[in-house]
Amino acid sequence: MAALAPMPESADVFRRSLRELPAFRALLRAVETRLYAGLELPEPTLDLGCGDGHFASAAFDAPLAVGVDADFDAVRAARTRAGVYRGLMQSGGERLPFGDAAFGSGISNSVLEHIPRVQCALREVGRVMRPGAQFVFSVPSECFREFLSIRRGLSGMGLGSMARAYERFFDRISRHHHYHSPDEWRVILEEAGFAVERYRYYFSERALRALEWGHYLGFPALISKSLTGRWILAPTNANLWLTERLLRRFFEEPLPARGAYLFIVARRFVE
Repeated sequence: MAALAPMPESADVFRRSLRELPAFRALLRAVETRLYAGLELPEPTLDLGCGDGHFASAAFDAPLAVGVDADFDAVRAARTRAGVYRGLMQSGGERLPFGDAAFGSGISNSVLEHIPRVQCALREVGRVMRPGAQFVFSVPSECFREFLSIRRGLSGMGLGSMARAYERFFDRISRHHHYHSPDEWRVILEEAGFAVERYRYYFSERALRALEWGHYLGFPALISKSLTGRWILAPTNANLWLTERLLRRFFEEPLPARGAYLFIVARRFVE
């Protein structure tokens, strides 16, 4: 059975991501891309929540079989990226338009936390995966809120109610619905027909601080995107060298013992 190989780890995915994405998102996606190094995903591969296709274009050097996303505009943007997917369609995770056991593997990068009824989506993923198929995904961990710097500052001053309000605010702007530990994900996945093979924490507290403040400092990129359709107007080394210098240490840091995110490799039960 053919297998999909990730992009070589030697590729400088961080620098390339900075040319397309706001700095905080470029950092996170580049770190996640490195986590796929060494994985082989039996084809055909499903990308659940493919977005505009940037992640798959950075992480894999061959097209994925199918990308699906609930956002029509994201799917339309993904179609402009040649050679990333062999097929694309708009669909929510709770109802996938594929037959049973249609895929040899699946990925879902920073998507499941945005699905309110995540258990329903995972059951549907389990339905379309072949017995023994790998399902690889990344999500915020149970440490995410704890690591938020403004929340920590408010808590340290004894302002617990304001700290909790800030958590809820950040959940809204991030559209996060779930923060589970590895043990909690193990239970959720088993109910959907998967066994966890391994997991890794990634993104340290310092890295999350950069991401948190990047949401606010990246407002000009949001204006650029709304006016021009591009996050970065001048994606040149001269324009981005300072951003790269400040953030590269977080891209290159070793995986932490506890991190703001989880990378999980699960496998569909063989019945």
